[in-house]
Parts: sequence; structure tokens; C-alpha cells
Amino acid sequence: MKSTEGPDSPADTTLVLTGERTIPGLDVENYWFRRHEVVYEQLAPRCAGLDVLEAGCGEGYGADLIARAARRVIGLDYDDAAVAHVRARYPRVEAIQGNLAALPLPDAAVDVVVNFQVIEHLWDQAQFIAECARVLRPGGLLMISTPNRITFSPGRDTPINPFHTRELNAAELTALLVDGGFEMDGVYGVFHGPALREMDARHGGSIIDAQIERALADAPWPDELTRDVAAVRTADFEIVEDGRAHDSPDIDDSLDLVAIAVRP
Repeated sequence: MKSTEGPDSPADTTLVLTGERTIPGLDVENYWFRRHEVVYEQLAPRCAGLDVLEAGCGEGYGADLIARAARRVIGLDYDDAAVAHVRARYPRVEAIQGNLAALPLPDAAVDVVVNFQVIEHLWDQAQFIAECARVLRPGGLLMISTPNRITFSPGRDTPINPFHTRELNAAELTALLVDGGFEMDGVYGVFHGPALREMDARHGGSIIDAQIERALADAPWPDELTRDVAAVRTADFEIVEDGRAHDSPDIDDSLDLVAIAVRP
């Protein structure tokens, strides 16, 4: 299947799609890729002219996007293959290997730590938050995105995704950051915009469920589903601050959570 967008076609990438991370350039992965990419697009301006660590950079597309605005971007990942891939594909990102529970940076080394769609994979989330506080300069930002437990694994005590260890709702994510010594700047929810709500209606109420059902059954995708997933853009998602207006959607109904916190 030909890629519609993305830097490389599937044949050009050195990382295999396993479900643990999203990668660009695959039609069947495009919904998840755009859902992650929109957060990078929205928050990259807050990194302008600053030294940034992306803790858990994965394929590296997000670190490279941030590098358009930032003074310096360090992309850290535990996986050697991911680090080698980032070094080869994204030369403006300084890719290093390391453990998020013991960040290989000195104290007060960066202005921003980015951690998008990663914290749900960590066994010791509090230790990671403590490490972020250590490597950030005073006044530095910690920006986190993560699936909303309430909508991602509804009614479950354990995550549906086998790569996740602990998922969070908005209150739990806020408590984790405050308990780690951070001051909250804002909490946001990622929602489907009008075009995606129309796609939901075309696919039995949820384009997400339509994709998951085919994946679990290892069944072919209908042409309409393939076309719709390949057509998703970052502009089709809305990021809304919790409690900003009386008519704002409930943060507990969001697909993903985005939190921005400040190191005092």
C-alpha cells in the first residue's frame, strides 16, 4: 500500500511497526500518527530558541519537528535500534541511548523536557518525574501527553495495550506532576474535530474501533476505511484546555491528555 504522506515510504524505514510506537509514512498507521503529531505541532512553539530533551523519542519525527524551532534537541531512547535510526534519518537531533529512570544528563541541563505518548510505558513514573525535575533549569517546562485511561481502556484496571504499564486520567496525571514538585501550567484534552466525527459516524460510531476490530481479526480493511484513515490530518483534531469555558468538552471524555508543568 502506497504511503500518502510522510518522509519515507514503508520500504525506506528501518523501524518495524509493532504497536509500541507510531511511525510516519504508513497509510494504515496514519490515524495514530496524526493524533500524536498534532501535539508536537501545537507545542513546538513553546520550545523556540530553547534546549530541549525528548525523553522517549521513538522514531524521531517529533524531535525533528521540534528541532525546527528549538536551539538544541536531544532525542533519548532506550532502544538501540531507534537511536541508530534517529541518528541516520534526523541529523539535527542529537540522539542518545539511555534509561528514562536515570536520565544521562547533568543537573539543570535543559529548558524543556518533552515526553509524548511514553509515560504510560514506564514502570516507575514518579522516578521519571523526579529525573525531569533534576535535569530541568528553574522555570523549565515538562510537557507530557498520554492516552486518557478513561477512554483508552474503559472499565479496566489494566491497560488494553500490552506495551502499557499504567495509564492515567487527568486527575492522576496532575497529581503525579504536583507530587513530583511541579506547578501546573495547563491540562488539555485531544478530541476529534468535525471531519473525524463524520468519519466516526460512517464507521459504526468509532473510526478507532473500526481499525482495532480489523487488526484483532487480522481482516482486510474495507476500501472506505482505508481511504478515511489515510486522509486524516492533524487539523482534524482539537486540543482543548480543561475548564477554559463553560461549554468546553469534559476532559474525561478526551482521547489523549496533554499536561504542561513548570519546575519552580
